[in-house]
Amino acid sequence: MGRYVIRRLLQMVPVFIGTTLLIFVMVWGLGDPVAAMFGDRTPDPATAAQIRLEYHLNDPLLQQYWIYMKGVFSGDFGKAWNQQPVTDLLKTAYPVTLRLTVVAFLIEAIIGVALGVFAGLRRGRFFDTGVLAMTLIVVSIPTFVTGFVLQYFFGVKWSIVHPSVGEGAPFKDLIMPGLVLAGVSLAYVARLTRTSVAENTRADYLRTAVAKGLPRRRVITNHMLRNSLIPVVTFLGTDIGNLMAGALVTERIFNIHGVGYQIYQGIVHNSPATVVGFVTVLVIVFLLANLLVDLLYAVLDPRIRYA
Repeated sequence: MGRYVIRRLLQMVPVFIGTTLLIFVMVWGLGDPVAAMFGDRTPDPATAAQIRLEYHLNDPLLQQYWIYMKGVFSGDFGKAWNQQPVTDLLKTAYPVTLRLTVVAFLIEAIIGVALGVFAGLRRGRFFDTGVLAMTLIVVSIPTFVTGFVLQYFFGVKWSIVHPSVGEGAPFKDLIMPGLVLAGVSLAYVARLTRTSVAENTRADYLRTAVAKGLPRRRVITNHMLRNSLIPVVTFLGTDIGNLMAGALVTERIFNIHGVGYQIYQGIVHNSPATVVGFVTVLVIVFLLANLLVDLLYAVLDPRIRYA
């Protein structure tokens, strides 16, 4: 187990370098970053020269990347468009988005798996058909439409919840944004679970468990769910990073000052350091989420061994 974790951590190193290098080249290497920072305005030559010196833009691109990564590992992600350190923005934005992601993930996992299990056990019946139709509708509607509609009815017209998230992003204000953020993923989890459960109900090992006279609850929880949830866990694990990265639209609708909001501000104000800094941390989140998924495989299926 320990050797497997160490080997997986070592495998993450080239993936991290390759991904961050690609992002760095796309943001800093394509075009003139200084001209992009000023948009339609012409920068003062002295100011432009100072920026080039500060960000080492006169050096070769690989050397710029090396200098940037040395700064990242020492906690220096550069400065944002308003001269505020990107590290400070990361410290304030990521806890907010992490809370939103936790709420969305719980909604997605609990409701999605429950719907999928019940639909799979009642394949072809009214409940199964209703779940399939409902999830198809949810997948077909863009997130920003769902967000604005729920915000208008539940927040503005009926005043059941706050239409925007208050300062500090308390959990009670994040339920509606979390539902919007988790909507599409919840539909995929329900359909994936439903298909996996429906297939496993016809498996030989399950018929054997039933023939042995085991209680139905034990057959479902100890035998069927363990095998059925392996593809679902894979999806849920990779979706943690997607939820954090995909919160841009949801955070804009509900005025949440998290990762999506800061990346949007970085793009609007032409701040490459902000965009690269936030995306670099997102890459780490993706890699750790995938490692967690791999470790959970053997818990769900003892036949899987770490080799």
